[in-house]
Amino acid sequence: MAFSNLLHDAEVTAALEACKAAGSFDHKKFFSACGLAHKSIDDLKKAFAIIDQDKSGFIEEDELKLFLQNFKSGARPLNDAETKVFLKAGDTDGDGKIGVDEFTTLVKA
Repeated sequence: MAFSNLLHDAEVTAALEACKAAGSFDHKKFFSACGLAHKSIDDLKKAFAIIDQDKSGFIEEDELKLFLQNFKSGARPLNDAETKVFLKAGDTDGDGKIGVDEFTTLVKA
């Protein structure tokens, strides 16, 4: 797991279990449950780098769809509605993607 140095396995497992059903993902609850919401800005930047799989400097919609799989292989993809809500919440400048500063703000909100 890419987050093993940042997060506790038990918290990640519980967070993933809470949003196992399609349509049940809530980014605020997930960030809190997995422990990300309580991490430093530097740790959140490390998390961003893991989620930004293409290393573009942004988290785009296709990377958000696979967001949960960054925490555990085999986790479900987010559905289109969940992905759109997640993107809208994080994309404060309206460019259709989430930058590192937007990500840290979203996690800490």
